[in-house]
Amino acid sequence: MALRRPLAAVCLLLLLVPCCLGTPQYGNGFYYHDMSNGQGNEEIFYNGVHLHVESQQPLVSATRGSSVTLPCHYRYEPELSAPRRTRINYGGFRGRVRLRRSTPGDMSLVIKELRLNDTGRYRCEVIDGVVFPYYSQHGRYHYNFLGAQAACEEQDATLATFEQLFTAWEEGLDWCNAGWLADGTVQYPITTPREGCGGVALGAGLRSYGHRHRLLHRYDAFCFAASLKGTVYFLKHPSNLSFTEAGQACKFDGGHIATVGQIYAGWRLTGLDRCDAGWLADGSVRYPITKARPNCGPGEPGVRSFGFPAHDQKYGVYCYRST
Repeated sequence: MALRRPLAAVCLLLLLVPCCLGTPQYGNGFYYHDMSNGQGNEEIFYNGVHLHVESQQPLVSATRGSSVTLPCHYRYEPELSAPRRTRINYGGFRGRVRLRRSTPGDMSLVIKELRLNDTGRYRCEVIDGVVFPYYSQHGRYHYNFLGAQAACEEQDATLATFEQLFTAWEEGLDWCNAGWLADGTVQYPITTPREGCGGVALGAGLRSYGHRHRLLHRYDAFCFAASLKGTVYFLKHPSNLSFTEAGQACKFDGGHIATVGQIYAGWRLTGLDRCDAGWLADGSVRYPITKARPNCGPGEPGVRSFGFPAHDQKYGVYCYRST
């Protein structure tokens, strides 16, 4: 009689790590370098809106070949007036994962057909915002680190983290000028390698100058604008306006002239689309395009910039009104 070896169930342990812990590696060789912007674990604070990210079950186990749910929930305090569009990066799990979405704010991840190498630490992370490059009206490479921080804050934003810039690069951000990040490094994202931007021999990715002297060295800034607690809109006015007139018109309409961070957040988070150039609070003139079309700039979505015209020139204006 032949002896048969008993079948053994192989158990997988998947440890869910709260947001902003750990250093996960990506297959393209890049790493997240985490920089806490919050005021405590599992909480991020931006522009008067708290984003809470929670995972109630830190340790999850399952058997090989089965399915498992990694819990992740988020909520805002106070609640936002408009829903946010969601983008998920599944990486190497594509085809084996889905979001549960059983209730509002449920971003729990369901993984099927578990494999042994699925064992490890997973991070429950929700990012709500947009990264944008920012430079001074006095020219490129004007800010030291403290100046870059202040410039972003003036635009209703914060200095972006490496993680936020990495995500923006994954989504197509291509910018050939170096800027400060929140950890004191200077980097820039390239999706199309070319001469003058690190050369064609280097692949696409984030070009890094490493840590620079926070007072002596000067660069641009990469800012991160998060959730809006109000509305950005193009003010309908009988005529174009000078910069001073634009600010007065927004105030008369019950709001104030929008910042660069607010127009980027309106473009990215609420789908703001307008083919009319308008003044912003920093003295720049821009307009947001979500659906590229003829006579509205390049062939891809984005916030178009006219730079910093003389204040007596006439344009429209983008206003911001709190909810």
